Amino acid sequence: MNEQSASLNKIKYQGMLTVTVMIVTIMQVLDSTIANVALPHMQGNLGVTQDQITWVLTSYILFSAIGMTLASFLSMRFGRRQLFLVSISGFTISSILCGTADSLNVLVFYRLFQGLFGASFVPLSQSILLDIYPKEKHGYALALWGMGIMVGPIMGPVVGGYLTDMYSWRWVFFVNVPVGILAFAGIYLLLKEVNPLEKTPFDWKGFILMTLFLSSLQIALDRGEQLDWFDSLEIKAELAISILSLGFFVSHILKKENPYIRPALFMDRNFTICLALSFVVGAILQSPLALMPDFLQDLMNYPVLTAGLITAPRGIGTMVSMFLVGRLIGKIETRFLVLIGLLILSYSLKQMTEFNLLMGYGPIILSGVIMGFGFGFIFVPLSALAFSTLIPAYRTEGSGLYNLIRNIGGSIGISLSTNLLIRKTQMFHANLGEFMTPYNKAFVLSKVSNPSVYKQQDFLEWNNRVTQEASTLAYLNTFKAIMFFTLISALLLFFVKKQNSQETKPDMKHLD
Repeated sequence: MNEQSASLNKIKYQGMLTVTVMIVTIMQVLDSTIANVALPHMQGNLGVTQDQITWVLTSYILFSAIGMTLASFLSMRFGRRQLFLVSISGFTISSILCGTADSLNVLVFYRLFQGLFGASFVPLSQSILLDIYPKEKHGYALALWGMGIMVGPIMGPVVGGYLTDMYSWRWVFFVNVPVGILAFAGIYLLLKEVNPLEKTPFDWKGFILMTLFLSSLQIALDRGEQLDWFDSLEIKAELAISILSLGFFVSHILKKENPYIRPALFMDRNFTICLALSFVVGAILQSPLALMPDFLQDLMNYPVLTAGLITAPRGIGTMVSMFLVGRLIGKIETRFLVLIGLLILSYSLKQMTEFNLLMGYGPIILSGVIMGFGFGFIFVPLSALAFSTLIPAYRTEGSGLYNLIRNIGGSIGISLSTNLLIRKTQMFHANLGEFMTPYNKAFVLSKVSNPSVYKQQDFLEWNNRVTQEASTLAYLNTFKAIMFFTLISALLLFFVKKQNSQETKPDMKHLD
């Protein structure tokens, strides 16, 4: 296909191809949130604990991050069209397998493949939009694409809650099948490969070492609480593998000519600090999403659809603030915008530490909208700040690393917050249980008319109340820990070099 016919083809199918790639993008983003609200139902159906069911989230997020670093290499080697078709097929088949899983181990295994296949959707969609629109319309195209990205967090809890309530949790995966078929047909019919393939080398050794490091660390964090951490030989072995893999990885990239991650990236102070903040943002983004469904459904007894509806407005808050930030960038120092976002997040978490089981919908919706509003002040400005001083030759590689770190932060944040929640629940249950004795007259007289007579159901009722109160206190304390973590991370902004407004205008090709 010559350049002129390729250009005509772009114009002819521009609108249909835009819709197709947005559908693919929404499907991938949607799947990162749609399962959250169904977690309590999966937990009960599969007979697993609260810390175990979060593997459904962490496996998807972690392997999405790992797969994203391969997307650029695979698209150059095999072509974007071929990679897109294989990825959509693999993602759809993995979704079917997730929906048919009869145990947690099987579900997590299929879920990690779903993450791997879906990892290329976002960078490929963004790349295709930039190709099919002329340069003067790139801002318009990326605005459309950004709206698609924001639809996922809004629709995810609602769609997940509806499907779980009306059918079962398995339908949060089956819903991808018709969407996947539609997306496959659209890409097959509309997308033509016009870019020449490149036989670029890839550092497979570095990739394998990095994957081994992240996977071992994630497994140790996910299983640590269940196996009592360092009392378990398995946890010790997984952490040892993780540390050794990291050591070998660092040694490897320092010696190799074209490594998986170039060490020169970390010589840029702004970029390195923004990587740390990206990790923090990923953790803060994912941790409340993983904790709130259990809090709302198990403790407040909300139906799954209601839980989805009252958590969805968080995405609306993000959408509103991102429109606002788009007008403020270049007028207000970028570091200040990120600081505002972190402070708003901290305030929303402070509101969450004041939750109680007798409140209505209002405080939950309000804190969610405020949290989403805070994220909108962080996403684009932090990305702009990260790439403002980075050498242009490193930007593509830096973009992959930046998004990798953010996803890793989300995965590790879920594991750590869940472990903290379980540990706090046990601690508060033990503390409150000390008062549940026949020697506490106020407690006994409030429960039975004759203190010398106790019924088994009395003890069961008391224990259930103690468990409920302990769990509530544990959630509030976990939200408080995340709040302090957010505030402390804001101190990193003081080490970022101040840039003028022109230098910190975002390079839109890296803001996903």
